[in-house]
Amino acid sequence: MMAGITLVPPHPVAELPVIKEIIHCKSCTLFPQNPNLPPPSTRERPPGCKTVFVGGLPENATEEIVKEVFDQCGEIVAIRKSKKNFCHIRYIEEFMVDKALYLSGYRMRIGSSTDKKDSGRIHVDFAQARDDLYEWECKQRLLAREERHRRKIHEERLRPPSPPPIMHYSEHEAALLAEKLKEDNKFSEASAVLFTWVDRGEVNRRTANHFYSMIQSANSHVRRLMNEKAQHEEEMELAKEHFKNSLLAILTQFEQITAVFTAATRQKAWDHFSKAQRKNIDIWRKQCEELRNAHSEEIMGIRREEEMEMSDEDLEENPCKKIRMEDTVLSAQSCALREENDSLRWQLDAYRNEVELLKKEQGKAYRTEEDHTQEQQLHFLQHTMQNMQQQLLRLQEELKGKELELEQARDEQRYLEGEVLSLREKLLNAMESVDLMNHNSEGLEKGVNGTAALYQHREKNNETVIWGPLRSEKEALLLGIISTFLHVHPFGANIEYLWSYIQRLDTKISASELERLMVRLPNMFKQEFSGVGATLEKRWKFCGFEALKLA
Repeated sequence: MMAGITLVPPHPVAELPVIKEIIHCKSCTLFPQNPNLPPPSTRERPPGCKTVFVGGLPENATEEIVKEVFDQCGEIVAIRKSKKNFCHIRYIEEFMVDKALYLSGYRMRIGSSTDKKDSGRIHVDFAQARDDLYEWECKQRLLAREERHRRKIHEERLRPPSPPPIMHYSEHEAALLAEKLKEDNKFSEASAVLFTWVDRGEVNRRTANHFYSMIQSANSHVRRLMNEKAQHEEEMELAKEHFKNSLLAILTQFEQITAVFTAATRQKAWDHFSKAQRKNIDIWRKQCEELRNAHSEEIMGIRREEEMEMSDEDLEENPCKKIRMEDTVLSAQSCALREENDSLRWQLDAYRNEVELLKKEQGKAYRTEEDHTQEQQLHFLQHTMQNMQQQLLRLQEELKGKELELEQARDEQRYLEGEVLSLREKLLNAMESVDLMNHNSEGLEKGVNGTAALYQHREKNNETVIWGPLRSEKEALLLGIISTFLHVHPFGANIEYLWSYIQRLDTKISASELERLMVRLPNMFKQEFSGVGATLEKRWKFCGFEALKLA
């Protein structure tokens, strides 16, 4: 039996030498060549090769011996042996040729004889046979025919269907078509027939009235189509509203989950969790915050699409607004520092608890290798605790500095508000004095004609700038929202409260823009002051109904 022929890979394709074994047959024995020698060379494989050339056979080798050796590689179709110690063997399948190439390089010995005529070194190589090439070409042609057939079927399946034939025009067909044009389910088909007739030139003086009535019937479907469109648009708006409400409900639940994680990380219960539990809670919190932020951005995108286009021109903000913004930033920074300070303090308490536990374990155990490891851990924890204490002190100093800066900013804000009030009082006094001068005698008016005319001209210019009409649809929308908001607040509201409400609808609006709009409309809004000095408070009230009664 030929050991291992059916399990070998194709003719050596790897660079490493293949270790071959001795093959025993009934009439002969095959001895492998030296594994250090290079593998036998082969020619290029012909397409569809099923025939191998076998050379170097012993002179006494018969066809039966050759068949006995190579029959183990697969089913043999034919063997053509020559008198010059070579033969051609044709197999039934192509992969059997690769198994036959495995025997190339073996030394054959017939029986136990050492005679030169009974031994020889076998060389197996690919052979070019016309039968193999013809079968391969037939197979390729068959595959090509199958591919063309498959492609043709695919193209026929994807080809659009032919349009139905259009009947020729006649009075009977025109009467039937006029009835079809009045039905909703047959209108599409009937309109195609009408278009074909008109395009063919069937319209003449005799048939013009028939075609006019059919065109009129087609036009009557416009109202139906517009009603269907309006209905679909209403359904789409309802679906959008339902989708937005669902997203808001989901966002609310995200906020609740985030609040739970925030409470779990800020409370002192955080120290009682194990390290694995803290790690899992931290991972869950980060994932929840990322999902919440993405969901919030999606909702903001939906709101921007629903709102009208706003101009990107941003007007300069007044100094009071800048101071308020800086105050807000400083407050946020101070809150963040306090939170970080609390978290560091809790971590420090946790490290102290771990150090105490290690000290207790160290007092009970002996001086072993484990004790040495615990001492290293204790030293590392002490060093970490010292670093945490230093960082805590540095954060406390930064917090004190931020609080001082916040106090300075508040003092500057109070000072600027006082300056604004004083300038406003001076302006009112100047306007009252000018009014008294205008009510004086004509002689005085003639005497100060140039100055009065100049002041009146400036006052008119100021009125055109301040008391001007609405400039855009955006200002009209803001006017309606502000009026509704102040109407439900009869005692007035300050500009920051009003701005925080409108900013939920439009993030690009600024408090200064709202204040300028209300100043331009004194018949609808008025500003009242209460308190003195640092307790001064400005409130806006809606007075549109009072102005309407006076008019």
